[in-house]
Amino acid sequence: MRKVVSNFIYIFIGALLMTACGGDTPNTSVLEAPEMINSDPANGAKGLPSGNIIVVLTYNQNVTSPSSEHGKVTLGNASITTVSAVLTKVTIQASGLEKGTDYQLIIPKGVILGPTKLEAPRVSITFSTLAKQSIENVLCTSNPSTQSVKVYNFLKDNFGEKLISGTMANVNWNVNEAEWVYKHTGKYPALNAFDFVHLYASPANWIDYGNTTVIENWWNNNGLVVATWHWNVPQSEGSNDYGFYYTGKNNGTGETSFDITKAIQNSTPENLRVKADLDKIADYLLLLKAKNIPVIWRPMHEASGGWFWWGAKGAAPFKALWKLMFDTFKEKGVDNLIWVWTAQTGDNEWYPGNEYVDIVSCDIYNKTLVSEIKGEYLNLVQAYPNKIITLSECGNVANISSQWNGGAAWSWFMPWYDYNRTKDVSDVAFNETSHIYANIDWWTDALGQSVVLTRDQMPSLK
Repeated sequence: MRKVVSNFIYIFIGALLMTACGGDTPNTSVLEAPEMINSDPANGAKGLPSGNIIVVLTYNQNVTSPSSEHGKVTLGNASITTVSAVLTKVTIQASGLEKGTDYQLIIPKGVILGPTKLEAPRVSITFSTLAKQSIENVLCTSNPSTQSVKVYNFLKDNFGEKLISGTMANVNWNVNEAEWVYKHTGKYPALNAFDFVHLYASPANWIDYGNTTVIENWWNNNGLVVATWHWNVPQSEGSNDYGFYYTGKNNGTGETSFDITKAIQNSTPENLRVKADLDKIADYLLLLKAKNIPVIWRPMHEASGGWFWWGAKGAAPFKALWKLMFDTFKEKGVDNLIWVWTAQTGDNEWYPGNEYVDIVSCDIYNKTLVSEIKGEYLNLVQAYPNKIITLSECGNVANISSQWNGGAAWSWFMPWYDYNRTKDVSDVAFNETSHIYANIDWWTDALGQSVVLTRDQMPSLK
């Protein structure tokens, strides 16, 4: 009889311990106090954003945190807003972090408990915020429009404090991606980017950049307007077929042999072509100026990659073409632009110069390690310390919460579009939440951050 009772006790204790451990608990004894195994941000992290922060601690077993103990958690002069424990994760949210400040997060012994109420030992994590940058106060455009100054000042004042959400038009002249995000989250991104990719064909019954209604509606609802330009040119002299990928680049799938070195030589056929295109697109931008709509202008992106014709022959002709564009717009009175140059790793020689650039951006795809993304951000901050830095394109990257908490304090972010998902807002595919670059789970994380601005939170900058 004693043996049966003993066996029953052993079984009961084993079941109790299994219940306490829970399904997600690592294989460790709950008779030991829980130990923190890592933190996000990591201990000793530098260059974190100011304002709000979320710190996530991971323990080696499931933990709890009685609300009566939360007041013991401290973070210098910052305010602890919430402390929560779910399974092995403890999440601490704080506000009021100042720029250029060293912080020490202290969680005293007893604030965190294991399944058997054993107290986790004291935890101390140190990190520092990025020092305030001295961003250029004026735009590179001489006598810029009132609205472009207001937008730039808004971007400058919020850089490092808030993160502006953005979407890209599906191909060119729509807000389909923004509508998709709204359908599944109930919020519109604050920024929408458009593309003059079919400039060569406009005006036509299928594309007319003279019809600015979609941009007017977006701006009138306090949305920010970005425009890029996949600059299509004839595939060969006299051709009626167009392309922007350079022949021999892009893994041999190039479309055009258009030579940028000839495009910057006066009176060549290539030069006449680019000048005609610049005059044409300037006229379209002047239509927006007439409606007091400023444009965050991002032309000739990813040049140093070499896959586009405007970057196929090196930095010097690229910068010459950039200056030609800048001067052409100046002569035609286009004063409603905020100029964005898109950098890539180690391509400082491609930088057109402070007098031609207001914002420096980068495009990041298929990177989920926050350390890599933060590295790209800090490289740009260090290389261009007086410029706003932004994530102009992204796809399949780490969650925005992790990027921000890890120290990548972009001005805005913008996932690229999923053609099949959002080409038709009335199609059944529009109802799905998957996406080749940023699914709704990714967006839910992004828009759930207090630092991320959506369109309903935007002030009028008119």
